[in-house]
Amino acid sequence: MPSCRKRTRANSAWRVRERSSGAAGLSFVRKNRGVPDGDYVEAVLSVVERIPPGKVLSYGDIAELVGVGGPRQVGWVMSHYGGAVPWWRVVRADGQPAGCHAGEAVRRLRSEGTPFREPSGDRVDMRRARWEA
Repeated sequence: MPSCRKRTRANSAWRVRERSSGAAGLSFVRKNRGVPDGDYVEAVLSVVERIPPGKVLSYGDIAELVGVGGPRQVGWVMSHYGGAVPWWRVVRADGQPAGCHAGEAVRRLRSEGTPFREPSGDRVDMRRARWEA
C-alpha cells in the first residue's frame, strides 16, 4: 500500500504521550527522527490483522487497544507498514476510508459485507460495523 501523505516537517514532528493505561513494555519513542519503536509497529499491525471480515476499527480505536499513541501515530504506522495487513478495515472515526485509497477500500469492504450508512455511499456504518475486540 503506497503512502497517503507526503512527509513534511509539520507532520513528521509529532510527539506522543504514553497514556496512563499504557500497555506494559510498549512506548512510542521518537527514534531516528520520528520512526516508532518496532514493538509499537508490531502491536498496531497485530490488532489490524485480527479485525474480521465485515468489521472495521477506527485509527483511534486501534490506539486505545494498543494503549499507547493516538490516531495519528496509528495512521503513520499504517501508511508505512500497513500493506501486508487488511488496511481497508481501518477507517476514520466518521466511517470514511482513507482518501488516497477510498475507492479500493470501499470495493473491498463491500465485498466483505461491511454495512454502510447508505447503499451507494462511501461511509461505513460505525455502529454496526465496529469490531468489539
